[in-house]
Amino acid sequence: MPSKAELQKLRSLRDKKTREAQGLFVVEGEKVVGELLAAGLPLHKIYATEQWSGPRTHTLSAAEMARASHFPTPSSVLALGRIHRPTLPEGALRHGLSLALDRIQDPGNVGTLLRVADWYAIDRVILSPDCADLFSQKVINASKGSFARVACYTATLAPLLAETRASAHSAGHTLPILGCDLAGDNVHAMAALSDAVIVIGSEGQGLSPALRPHITRTITIPRYGAAESLNAAIAAAIICDRLAPPR
Repeated sequence: MPSKAELQKLRSLRDKKTREAQGLFVVEGEKVVGELLAAGLPLHKIYATEQWSGPRTHTLSAAEMARASHFPTPSSVLALGRIHRPTLPEGALRHGLSLALDRIQDPGNVGTLLRVADWYAIDRVILSPDCADLFSQKVINASKGSFARVACYTATLAPLLAETRASAHSAGHTLPILGCDLAGDNVHAMAALSDAVIVIGSEGQGLSPALRPHITRTITIPRYGAAESLNAAIAAAIICDRLAPPR
């Protein structure tokens, strides 16, 4: 039976600093835990009440789950995973399609962007350090299991794009690095691409000024109405639908 201290530790993992210090993240809910298990993500521990029919390492009473839960209405299962931040292989962005997220701070948007990448078989997603934490429960829940299937990396984008562009040029390879911008070229007039980096800026601020020198072409989704902007995840889905090649 878990101690009170262990239950408090589970609850404390809502905080990013605690997650990083412990090297653990928490995910709660029958659907999302089931999706992560189905995707083959190794989970360190699974705490569950008798209502959960899946695998578990610890059984909790309803009262114990309420003390550990991150939600006002606890679910029947809560799982711990180990934080793993893989290193982006050198030269990886020169091959396949990459989605680079620049200052996307809303966790729901980041999670939905992972779903978009999963849907269109994008090869990798790179998050700038000032994006929402990849291991926050809101990101994982919004990804609907894509968190376990999409290759994700965190990197400072400006030097990464500069190095990628320079190495592609040295190899005699022209790599499109596309930045989403209202003043860009119509994405619907473009052909699908096998190799490219697509940079999605924050809805409120757009692309970071530091990234613009490394963008080879800006692209946009034509606006026919009066809306000021599109949600970042919606924009990414439209762009990926146009540019991702059939698989």
